[in-house]
Amino acid sequence: MRTYMSIFFLCFASQILVYYFLSSSATTVALALSSRTDKLALKETLTNGVPDSLPSWNESLYFCEWQGITCGSRHMRVISLHFENQTLGVGRLKRLQVLHLTNNNKLQGEIPMELSNCINIKVINLGFNQLIGRIPTRFGSMMQLIELKLSANNLVGTIPSSLGNASSLQWLSLTQNHLEGSIPDSLERVFSNVSAISLTGNKNLCGGIPQLKFPPCSKVLAKKHKRSLKKKLILISVIGVVLISFIVFIIFYFLSRKTKMLPSSPSSQKGNLMITYRELHEATNGFSSSNLVGTGSFGSVYKGSLLNFEKPIVVKVLNLKTCGGAKSFKAEREALGKMKHRNLVKILTCCSSVDYKGEEFKAIVFEFMPKGSLEKLLHDKEGSGIHNLSLRQRVDIALDVAHALNYLHNGTEQAIVHCDIKPSNVLLDDDIVAHLGDFGLARLILGTRDHSSKDQVNSSTIKGSIGYVPPEYGAGVPVSPQGDVYSFGILLLEMLTGKRPTDNMFSQNLSLHKFCKMKIPVEILEIVDSHLLMPFPKDQTLMTEKNIKECLVMFAEIGVACSEEFATHRVLTKDVIVKLFLQNMIMGR
Repeated sequence: MRTYMSIFFLCFASQILVYYFLSSSATTVALALSSRTDKLALKETLTNGVPDSLPSWNESLYFCEWQGITCGSRHMRVISLHFENQTLGVGRLKRLQVLHLTNNNKLQGEIPMELSNCINIKVINLGFNQLIGRIPTRFGSMMQLIELKLSANNLVGTIPSSLGNASSLQWLSLTQNHLEGSIPDSLERVFSNVSAISLTGNKNLCGGIPQLKFPPCSKVLAKKHKRSLKKKLILISVIGVVLISFIVFIIFYFLSRKTKMLPSSPSSQKGNLMITYRELHEATNGFSSSNLVGTGSFGSVYKGSLLNFEKPIVVKVLNLKTCGGAKSFKAEREALGKMKHRNLVKILTCCSSVDYKGEEFKAIVFEFMPKGSLEKLLHDKEGSGIHNLSLRQRVDIALDVAHALNYLHNGTEQAIVHCDIKPSNVLLDDDIVAHLGDFGLARLILGTRDHSSKDQVNSSTIKGSIGYVPPEYGAGVPVSPQGDVYSFGILLLEMLTGKRPTDNMFSQNLSLHKFCKMKIPVEILEIVDSHLLMPFPKDQTLMTEKNIKECLVMFAEIGVACSEEFATHRVLTKDVIVKLFLQNMIMGR
């Protein structure tokens, strides 16, 4: 298969996938999310049964996280399909008779050879698009082909002589391309009707019957040789100029780098950007208190600004005295840097160096989230009324975090346990889309620790924050994805009630989980955050009081199910996604 994606696969697959994923009814969506047979059948059709194609298309991941599929950040609808280099094809459409994709489709790429497998096709019209490459020679084996129109594209090369073998061919239009060479004598049968063939606009074609009015091939070849010699001379001159310019650029580049770099500061690399302790020191005004955003289990967080980098950054300085050494820091941070998901805070680069006191220094640089943390929006009393989150926004945020957790637990080669799910680690962009921060830091610290008793003393620092830590961790049970689910459940209940799990009203006998479980469903309105009972005319105009109460109960039930005392009783992240998605549909999404 060619390295270009099959253009015809894209057309048909787009229609299939858009219909498959954008169904408007709740029943259809539920089936689309749950029918294993349908999903696997769709994959089998698109991949021709190639076992290694689209490996992420499995039941463990939500369809928006499947390879090649991009969903909108807000509505979880498919907005883009990318299937480059996936050995996909259209050759299985054995009964296809007419392929008409002319003018308004703007198809790109090469015409796939597999199209010739459509042995019953009679009409191929791909005119007025952006096709490139050569006309497939195997088109001559299509005995049923009557009409072939490839006009107004960017096709190159010669007209295949094998087209003369297409015994049913009656109409051939190849105008306005870049075809060249001799017109094959094998097409003489088609030439018997001059009005049935159109080859104009191909300046380098020659030969053929006189009625076509193309020049003899001897004249065309002489002119082509002269042009070729001229092009070679121009190309040699251009290459010489470019080569000299490149050498000069390299010399100046290394001279300028030599003056800027600190010999005593080891650096880590972010793409082509070398980040050093000195650069981070300057970016954060010497890690000043005015740049301090907050502190957590793993260290301190600073806001900063790098030279030659447009957006603000966040620098997480790891507290190595608390967390232990970092012998495999480089390998772990490279593994984390490869993780890409729309609901994870993007890691820009890392720094492994020494500070000005000669002490070991390790930091991770993240993308800055302009709306701050969920903690601030839920509990910051300043500017009351500005940051109040509606029910719909809270459901969207919960769904975003669930997607991020599902990716960490099921979407990577090795499951990653977050260990610190809480509102301050949920960061929001300008569109109030949630991004989970501090993901993988527990793994990064764990992966670098010595297995000595001295290190084990500090293991509590990597198991989470008070109020969000699952009960089994207190009994010495190793961290697990279900521990993250517990913390996520507490997060949902905090979003619902507006109360922290460490609130004074909660004691040893009454937790946030028990408090909510006692009140649902009948007394749900007594425990919810008062802001959720306020009208939001721009956001909830279509929601009735019954809808709102139903959604509040459903949201509380999900939080309670996630935060059950025993890990085996908790729901899976993929099931949480389905429940929250259906809740969005009830709310009119």
